[in-house]
Amino acid sequence: MKHAASRIILAAAAFGVTMLAQAADTIKVGLIAPFSGPFADYGKQMEGGIKAYMAQHGATVAGKKVQIVIRDTTGPAPEIAKRLAQELVVREKVDFLAGFGLTPEALAVAPLAEQSKKPMIIMNAASSVITTKSNYIARVSMTLPQSSAPMATWALKNKIRKVVTLVADYAPGIDAEAAFKETLTAGGGTVPETIRVPLKNPDFAPYIQRIKDAKPDAVFVFVPPGEHTIAFMKGYRERGLAEAGIKVIGTGDLTDDHLLPAMGDATLGVITTFHYSVAHKSPENAAFLKSFASVNPGAGRPNFMAVGGYDGMAAIYEVARKLKGDIDGDKAMAVLKGLKLTSPRGPIMLDPATRDVVQTEYVRRVEKVNGELYNVEFDQFPNQKDPGKK
Repeated sequence: MKHAASRIILAAAAFGVTMLAQAADTIKVGLIAPFSGPFADYGKQMEGGIKAYMAQHGATVAGKKVQIVIRDTTGPAPEIAKRLAQELVVREKVDFLAGFGLTPEALAVAPLAEQSKKPMIIMNAASSVITTKSNYIARVSMTLPQSSAPMATWALKNKIRKVVTLVADYAPGIDAEAAFKETLTAGGGTVPETIRVPLKNPDFAPYIQRIKDAKPDAVFVFVPPGEHTIAFMKGYRERGLAEAGIKVIGTGDLTDDHLLPAMGDATLGVITTFHYSVAHKSPENAAFLKSFASVNPGAGRPNFMAVGGYDGMAAIYEVARKLKGDIDGDKAMAVLKGLKLTSPRGPIMLDPATRDVVQTEYVRRVEKVNGELYNVEFDQFPNQKDPGKK
């Protein structure tokens, strides 16, 4: 019995050594996002972008295998996101936390990133405040003010001066409303009405009637891409706002690349400002689109969240290279501050002071190209920081 017990102890010790060796040879990335529920496309797009990057650049960096550990929030579900992050840090011992499609989930996890000193890479969530909630957060995606303020500037230049705003009633929507209204009114425009719609199951009909009654030059819209954008554009056409001469302007979520083919001709002529379009012309975007299609068969077009996943992995790989595979939270953040990447969207940089992305905002119009709908870029605002952070 003693010999048997000794063998069991030795075997357990050997197993432990093997597990430690495997951990030492692996860089683990905990990907937290909704993969089911109403925002399931968010997680799938980010994962698709990650797969595209790894297909191009390999599954190893700095001599270590990169492992993606996926967790589904079913979101928006802040408490679930927090619990999943705790499991990833404590049990899985991940080197990075990443993903975060929705602001409430990112905010719930931020204190854990601070406490554990785990670099947290935001691949989508767009409320301005997120990076202020932990010194270990860096964002490669965007903020809503970053898109909204240039849209107001463009509107003023094009004699669009009276605008009603319609936004989703949560932090990113309120950010978008504030940045647009501040910029428009500072330039002499007016916002006669600000409309906020619930994040879950909004009925757009009464809001669209309010817009029509206000008789503005345009309506500025931010709602999350998905059923919200489809429902709004359908209501816009059916209730005669186009015939009334009311233009639609907004952030690029409204004419999301992934959903645009399904949204149909109702979107023709919609003007948005955004940091990415699948129609963007660059060698980097062409390579990204080819890689995405090859590793995500049947997924349709990638969107800005896929690019967020792709660039998030580029940042993680760069940290791993600079640190020679030995990931330390403080050293990782030092690499991320001021990091420059050539993205499928164009050149980007992480602001050393805010750890937020600095990038070009493109003005785009929905047009038909070879019979298909695309966000066609026709103007730009280079080197845009987040105006939400003074």
